[in-house]
Amino acid sequence: MENITITAILKAVKGKEDELKKVLLDVIKPSRDEEGCIEYVLHESLEDHGVFVFYETWRDEAALTMHISSAHYQNYRKNSELLIQSRKVYRLKETNNEESKFL
Repeated sequence: MENITITAILKAVKGKEDELKKVLLDVIKPSRDEEGCIEYVLHESLEDHGVFVFYETWRDEAALTMHISSAHYQNYRKNSELLIQSRKVYRLKETNNEESKFL
């Protein structure tokens, strides 16, 4: 069983940056409280105002599925729908550290 890391890059609609940030901040605590959550961190771009990045790590696929089905996640999606200009989500796996010994 392998952890799943999610990187979600969100760009706010111009003029809606603060509103989006509040919606994103509201979803952090309940997400971190989920049983399968290992890490759930929100970042804000220093260079591009209104760009936010979630970095999440989930125990497994079942934990991620439970998160996506949760009421707080569904509320976040509904409340952010008109605030997000673009969203790009990457599902990631950790690469084996053994590969670095060849560099």
